[in-house]
Amino acid sequence: MPQKRKASLVAVQIGLGIVIAVLAFFLYDSITAPWEAVEREQRLTDMTRARMDQVRIALRHYDDVNDRFPGSLDSLLTFVAEDSIIGLDPDSVFQGPFDPSQVLNSARSGARFTYALNDTGRVKVYYLKDPDSDDHIGSREPDISALHAASWE
Repeated sequence: MPQKRKASLVAVQIGLGIVIAVLAFFLYDSITAPWEAVEREQRLTDMTRARMDQVRIALRHYDDVNDRFPGSLDSLLTFVAEDSIIGLDPDSVFQGPFDPSQVLNSARSGARFTYALNDTGRVKVYYLKDPDSDDHIGSREPDISALHAASWE
């Protein structure tokens, strides 16, 4: 009889050990899964802002060369492709890897940035916005202090 009791006690201990291991896994997963989602969202935000910064650099260069901002992002991309200064080493000009096929798109969804030009007043301004967040560069109103200002800076 004591041998049978000892065997059942060991079985209960093994069963409890398995239950503890399963519960520990679910606890670990419930903590790490949301954190990984937050980290992924932060990476996408950083990538999107880096792309917007690259567009801002291109807009500044366009303005320096042409004394105005482009009418559309497509004309900006054409200018970047044809510009001799940028063509020498685009990665150094844009402070990181430059991919013309992706630079105009949000890293979050792949949706294209929206761009608006206000050149009706004395101060020429542009507004570049990420369609997937509140991030933007510039201003819709002719405000020289917000010309190249990013909303996250």
